[in-house]
Parts: sequence; C-alpha cells; structure tokens
Amino acid sequence: MAKIVGLPKLSPTMEEGTLVEWVKKEGEKVEVDDLLAEVETDKATMEFRSFDRGVLLKILVPEGETLAPDVPVAIIGEEGEDIADLIAEAEARSAGGADSGGADGGDSDDSAQADASKQAGGAEAEGASKAAGTSQAKPPAQPRADGRVFASPLVRRLAREEGVDLSQVPGSGPHGRIVKRDLDEWLESGGAAAAGAQGSEGGWVRQPPRVEKASQMRKAIARRLTESKQNVPHFYLTIDVDAAPLVAARKQMNAALDGEKVSFNDLVIKAAALALRKVPAANASWMDGEIHYHQVVDVSVAVAVPEGLVTPVVRDADRKGVLAISREVKELAGRARDKKLKPEEMQNGTFSISNLGMYGIEEFAAVINPPEGALLAVGALRDAVVVEEGEVRPGKRMKLTLSCDHRVVDGAVGAEWLAALQKLLEAPLAMLL
Repeated sequence: MAKIVGLPKLSPTMEEGTLVEWVKKEGEKVEVDDLLAEVETDKATMEFRSFDRGVLLKILVPEGETLAPDVPVAIIGEEGEDIADLIAEAEARSAGGADSGGADGGDSDDSAQADASKQAGGAEAEGASKAAGTSQAKPPAQPRADGRVFASPLVRRLAREEGVDLSQVPGSGPHGRIVKRDLDEWLESGGAAAAGAQGSEGGWVRQPPRVEKASQMRKAIARRLTESKQNVPHFYLTIDVDAAPLVAARKQMNAALDGEKVSFNDLVIKAAALALRKVPAANASWMDGEIHYHQVVDVSVAVAVPEGLVTPVVRDADRKGVLAISREVKELAGRARDKKLKPEEMQNGTFSISNLGMYGIEEFAAVINPPEGALLAVGALRDAVVVEEGEVRPGKRMKLTLSCDHRVVDGAVGAEWLAALQKLLEAPLAMLL
C-alpha cells in the first residue's frame, strides 16, 4: 500500500533542510535503507535513507527546496497504484505547513493574502479562464518589503550563472516561490534576452543588491555565535612567541618525511594539546551551572568551507604524534569541504584552534565555541628584528590570542596556559618527550 514519505529529522538540531539531490528517480525500486536523497542541514550534507520497500511513485519536492522536517517529499508504494488521493493529501499537508510558517518563516502575511484571494475569487477566476479558453501568463515574482524574492538555493546559484535577475522570473511555488522549473521555462522563452535588451536601452542601470537565503550551516553559525557573544563573558590574552625554533623544527621534520609534510598548524595543535595536559584547569567547559573539567583533550580545528566554518575534532590530540595529527586534519578538512563529515565528528570538543595566519592576519580575537571554555587564535609568522643578549638579529615571531570564558577560565589560568604553550613552541623538541 502506498504511503507518503516525510523529510526526516537528520540531526538533533535540524529545524529545516535543503534537498540537494534526489539519488533515486521516479519509477525506481526502493529497498529499506536505500539512499533516497542528500539533504543539507545545519551540520552537513546528510544521507536521507528509506525506511520502506517498494517503488518511488512520486517525488513531491524538487531539488533545491528548503523545508521543515515531516513535510511530505515523496510517495512510495507498489507499481501501478492509484496515488491521486495521496498526492492531494500531501499537497494539503504541505500547504498547512506553509500557512503556519513552514521552512521559510516570516510568510504569514503572504499566506493570509493568498488564502483570502482563493476564497474571494477562486471559483470566478477559474470560470473566466475556462470561458476565455486561454491561460494567463504568470506575473513576475514580487519582492517582499525587505527586497527579497523567494527562491531555492539551487535556483539562486543557477540564476547567478545565467546572469538572471530573479525579480523578473514568475514563480509557481507556494506564495510565488521560484523553483528550478520556473527558471528553466523563463530561459527557454527568451526572458533573459528580453530583460538584457530592456536594461541596456537607457544605458547603465543600477542593480539591486543580490540577496541569498542563508544556508542551513550559515544559520547554525549565526545562531551559535550570537548566543556565544550574548551569553559568554569573553576576555582575551595575547602573547608574542619566538617562532624561529618552530620553523627550524618543521624544516627538519619535513626533510625526514617521505613525501609528506606537516604544517605549522599541526605543530600548534600538538603543543596546545600538551599545554592543556600541563594546565588542566584550562581544559574545561561551563554546562548548566557546572564546570566540567575534561579528562580527555579533544581539539576542535576550524576549517573554512564555502558556507562558513566547521570545526571537526581531533580526538586525544595530546596522545598523537605530529604526523598523525597532520594526516587526520587533512582527512577531516577534505571531508568537511565535501560536506561528508558526520555530526559526531564536529561535536564535543574540549578546546578550539582557529588559524588565519595563512591569510596574512597577524593578530585576531575569535568567538568561543560553546560549551568549550577557551579558543586559541593563531596569527601569521612574520619577520621581525629580535634583540638577544644585547645583539640585534633577524627573527621570526607569531602572535597568539586566547579567548577565555570568564565563568570557567580566569586570567591567571589563561596566562599560565599560554606560558606553557609558549615554552613548548619555543622548544619544539620538548613535544617529543
């Protein structure tokens, strides 16, 4: 018997998801645990697997759409089944979710207006259309008061590639939302050429700002960092480290390796992990009015991805060698950029490291990743004039800034931890002991 399949909640914090790609197509057989689709959540791109066996009779939501959990996305059943009633039921459920806010949020006014229009003139408009024997062209998508035009992330990307102003494209989705089919039809009808000709007649035309709907990851970043700055009492401590010994140690290590290389960041991760062992009071978190002093050293490493920032965790970093850390960070960072990290690989770190040195940033202060109690911001290696025993010589320096949660890490503890870190970085061989 055919049944409606809703979008599952793929992570504990998932409030909505974007259907990136349908792996199964209409008419294909489906087994239990078969991969149906890939869904972008606030954590990563997740696998949406089937709980049922049968045939994928109908795909209800196109790729690129963003929706809340449990919204109908497909119908699975036996081949040849009549699913007309199920399609109507699914449309009614989806419309109900949209009227109550749905995945887009903030559309209650649009929804009320749409319902009122349907009630007031739905039958009359339908009758007039049939009498005339013609179909009226859909009007262009109307921007909201804040300037936004509703379209899925996929549609926005395709529109950018084609140079299309989405405010000119008619939308057939709920409340005028533009879906991929609308953009394809508009391009096929020559809309892009017409819009270009119209815009070029009077010379240069001011273009409105490009507005994109935030990805699930960007929304999660915005929410967590806002909560962190609002609720966590940050303070910052900065030291300037003599990095010449670190440069020499890395050169020797890479010369001894067969084709592999360790980075300065790998060395900093190892040194930070050992410093947390030496000063365990800095390896702590504030949770529900309690201070949790961690017995493991799990270092979250910030990795930049197109949608923002993710923090895969190197577990037991204090117990691993620099080369093992280097291999693990490369592997985690690669999967982070491909959106293949599992949620558990980005959770429950005890300390974070963010490095902008490769971008030439000499010094910065970063926002703490709750519930962790501290985060180290690593600046660029820079050439500097060093005075040692009355003599002036060229040297290498590096600034490090520790962001501390004052509920957990006091100034003296932070200073003690930075001193331990500086000692390890300025005598790298001590990491091997």
